[in-house]
Amino acid sequence: MKKRQQQDRTVNAAVKNTNENRSGVKTFKGPGLRKENIPNPKHKRNKWRNIRWAILLFFNVLFFASFYFDIQVLEGSLSASRLLGFHLIDPFAAIQVILSSRILMVNLVIGTVTVFIIYIVLGGRTFCSWVCPYHWLAELGEKINLFLKKRKIVRSHSFDRKFRYLFYALFLILALITGFTVFETINPVSAISRSIVYGPSLLLIWVVALLVFEILYSRRAWCRYFCPVGVSYQLIGLLAPLRVKWNKENCSNCKRCQNVCLVPHVLKDSVNKGTKEYVDSGACTRCGLCIDICDDEALEFSLKYLDKII
Repeated sequence: MKKRQQQDRTVNAAVKNTNENRSGVKTFKGPGLRKENIPNPKHKRNKWRNIRWAILLFFNVLFFASFYFDIQVLEGSLSASRLLGFHLIDPFAAIQVILSSRILMVNLVIGTVTVFIIYIVLGGRTFCSWVCPYHWLAELGEKINLFLKKRKIVRSHSFDRKFRYLFYALFLILALITGFTVFETINPVSAISRSIVYGPSLLLIWVVALLVFEILYSRRAWCRYFCPVGVSYQLIGLLAPLRVKWNKENCSNCKRCQNVCLVPHVLKDSVNKGTKEYVDSGACTRCGLCIDICDDEALEFSLKYLDKII
């Protein structure tokens, strides 16, 4: 009898080890109910990244094509533009213009309200991951950073996330005092967008320097800690129903979602604490990287509140 029990324990241990080796994913303690990673064979690893990159490149190329071929579909740059005649303006840029000029222009209001409505629907900082060209370059730079970090060539340093709010306030104050939109002269997003449309400028040296800083010193530093552009979209994101939904039944507590996330703290209340079903933080960029990496399929895009009705 004892011999049989020992054999059963040996078989169970072997099965457990086989499952661990087959998935090759380490799991930790957490609120998820799965004891081990069980990949869904139909899961598409880079689905949302590929869709997002295609849309990002499409809109940025469309800026160039509209100017170069004079087709007037998407005119201007990411700071201020017109899409099929509809005015669009970045909320942070709009506030700077109002403070610097002390004039409230009708087109400025229309463009800001239009962008507000668009990102209420799409999800706030969706702009950062689905439209911003610097975000795409920074993602590529991040891959180099992780490659170097894995070989212990570089170490990644972090900063306080409050810096972005300080910069937000600082550049608004400068706009008010100087009568000039100071931030727009150094904004890497605007620099890249204008270079795509009108040709390269010396400001691209600043963009390259920023990327090198991120690769060699602080992974995704601009987007994570310093960029004030995302603050406006973050506030809009608090109201947006489109969010990442967490299913504790499928979660194996592998924490890979946080490893790939640009802002891993947004997942804390769900995958770490298990207190929230949705990622409610406005800082979430809805990039889909966490969904792509989760072959347990514990994460998905969903419409908060509306998913109970639809």
